[in-house]
Amino acid sequence: MDKEQLEVNIAALQLLVNETTDKSKDFTAQLEQAKKALADFNKPELTPSQMDDIYEAIESGVDKFDFSDTDNFEIEYGINYDGKVNCDHHEFRNSEDLVEMIVDKVSKLFVEAECPEDELDTTEDDNHPVKKLQN
Repeated sequence: MDKEQLEVNIAALQLLVNETTDKSKDFTAQLEQAKKALADFNKPELTPSQMDDIYEAIESGVDKFDFSDTDNFEIEYGINYDGKVNCDHHEFRNSEDLVEMIVDKVSKLFVEAECPEDELDTTEDDNHPVKKLQN
């Protein structure tokens, strides 16, 4: 082989590598989508309203939690008259972050369902599904 043939061969091989790399990226993206679909397949579905209810329940629970554990707070230390160090003030500043973290973890357990405009409602007699009219 002469120099020109080697350069053409190198260019052709580089083109093949680039095409293969692009295809590999496409396949990798498709693989990740398929893995996510498989992971979500058996998750129960919740409506947006149910997701809001979970959020509010967690938020309510956090609001009622006793945050007296000083490890979770910003602590201001002071010195007593007898020279002992004490905690003068402590404050929990990241309750919103805590709520968001918990909701994020809980949300990963579920797949949010598409909510149709006409929801099914049950009647008092025989519990047969009936379309509820939207106003």
